[in-house]
Amino acid sequence: MHEPSTLPVMVIDDEPHLRITASQTLELAGYTPHCFESAEQALAALPPDFPGVIVSDIRMPGMGGMELLHELHSRDATLPIILITGHGDISTAVEAMRAGAWDFLEKPFAGDQLLDVVRRGIEKRQLSLENLRLKAELEVQQAALGPRLVGRTQVISRLAAMIQRISQVEADVLLFGETGTGKDLVARAIHERSARRNSPFMAINCGAVPENTIESELFGHEKGAFTGAVERRIGKFEHANGGTVFLDEIESMPLALQVKLLRVLQERSVERLGANEAVPLNIRVIAATKVDLKVAAEEGRFREDLYYRLNVVTLPLPALRERREDIPLLFQHFAVVAANRSGLEAPTLDSHAVAALLAHDWPGNVRELRNLAERYVLLGAAFDYRLDVLLEGGAADTQEPTLPRQVELFEKSLISQSLARHHGRVTDVCRHLGIPRKTFYDKLKKHGLSADDYRHSSEP
Repeated sequence: MHEPSTLPVMVIDDEPHLRITASQTLELAGYTPHCFESAEQALAALPPDFPGVIVSDIRMPGMGGMELLHELHSRDATLPIILITGHGDISTAVEAMRAGAWDFLEKPFAGDQLLDVVRRGIEKRQLSLENLRLKAELEVQQAALGPRLVGRTQVISRLAAMIQRISQVEADVLLFGETGTGKDLVARAIHERSARRNSPFMAINCGAVPENTIESELFGHEKGAFTGAVERRIGKFEHANGGTVFLDEIESMPLALQVKLLRVLQERSVERLGANEAVPLNIRVIAATKVDLKVAAEEGRFREDLYYRLNVVTLPLPALRERREDIPLLFQHFAVVAANRSGLEAPTLDSHAVAALLAHDWPGNVRELRNLAERYVLLGAAFDYRLDVLLEGGAADTQEPTLPRQVELFEKSLISQSLARHHGRVTDVCRHLGIPRKTFYDKLKKHGLSADDYRHSSEP
């Protein structure tokens, strides 16, 4: 059973008895009716980002319902507008739907009919506003210097703070995290926030470069250094001079090459193959690994001295399952990016879609989520694919959380989203969620949330 929504509904009709009847029906159902006898009065009173729906008669003195529909949609195309037509006026109803009306009611209509169409319109409006809010939040994050860390959980906030601090010092960094956690993005974020941002960022996947060419790729070579070396080649380290070198999957680097890398890190110079002189380097090295290098060193799979040289500053990256409340925002971010790239419309997330996202275990982490969002943008609308169907096709062998855990995560996500939407205003959040204040505070404690974390510093 749904809690009373308390959301506003504008009723526009020149007949007083219809306004009174509709107002009483809506008020008894928990809505907040605002009645007007003319479209002109309603337009003057309509606030921006109106969170409710509009119910308007089509035939009125002055501005009629169709003209009102066009005017409102020129301001906000997502605003649900329900038009009231006369008995048997089917052609007008069809014209209204084609013009973008959300639905129509035929006089005389029952109270249940009014409530049903209003309820569906309210749900659609809330999804549209939530989508706009997410887009606005993403735009703010995208305006920040360097790549964005999308999310508002404590773990991602701590990571962002550590990145900001690390970027201001010149120490080498070791990133540790599972596949798909965004190690490349974090490395770029450190570079873009550092004093080296205007110098090269050179990314090298140590596991993707053939072993017989990786030394030349990294350090370069002189003409004639080996068979096939027909001209001098500047290596990645030298090319990145003044900037940052990112060594991804460093655990895959051959042991013989690790010795030379250690020397480069210690002496901050590089010798091209076949050269007799070292080239001074002014670089920062960021290495990334998905394995525990200390264990690898103990097992002889990684040089211990290189491990300790890299382990000056280690930054662990959280798996997506450790920051589940960020999943809806992350999904929307990737969907918006994919939609903009392909010229399609980004989908909104309803409660069923959010539940499906939260229930998944995400073994591929953020990369898997991004791929899902892109598939959903490309296939969801065209073929009516649901998120749960796409998820089943992507990871059938993963173990989903238990039902109580899914319910707990879903509840936490809804509270977090409501806190963000209302900027931590407890009264508004309790009204939106339809729960008493004491219950709300109990749930905050249960989920480790704080309303203060969602309040802007400019707000009282």
